[in-house]
Amino acid sequence: MQHNLAKYHLGQVVRHRRHAFRGVIFDVDPAFSNTEEWYSAIPEEIRPRKDQPFYHLLAENDESFYVAYVSEQNLILDDSGEPVEHPDLAEIFGDFRDGHYPLQIALN
Repeated sequence: MQHNLAKYHLGQVVRHRRHAFRGVIFDVDPAFSNTEEWYSAIPEEIRPRKDQPFYHLLAENDESFYVAYVSEQNLILDDSGEPVEHPDLAEIFGDFRDGHYPLQIALN
C-alpha cells in the first residue's frame, strides 16, 4: 500500500496555482476522496492525478467564502503573511500567528 505524505499541514495558509483564491487547510485526504461526478467536471487537460494528497480548505476570493477541495499539485504556500478572513475559521483554529492558524479542536 502506498502512503502519500502530505506536503502541507492543518492550519497552513495556501493559495491555488491557477485560480485566484487562498485558504486554510482544515483536513487532508492521502489520495482523492471525492465523487466521480466532481472529478469528471474538471477539464481533462487540467484534471489532477488521484494518487496524491487532496486538501480541504476554508477558502476565500475577492467575492466570497467557501470550502474548496484541491490537489497538492495545484497548491503553493501563501507567504503573504496576511490572515484569511473566512468566517468559519474560529470554529476550528485559534488566532493567526507566525503565518499559520493553530488547531483549537480535538482531532479523532
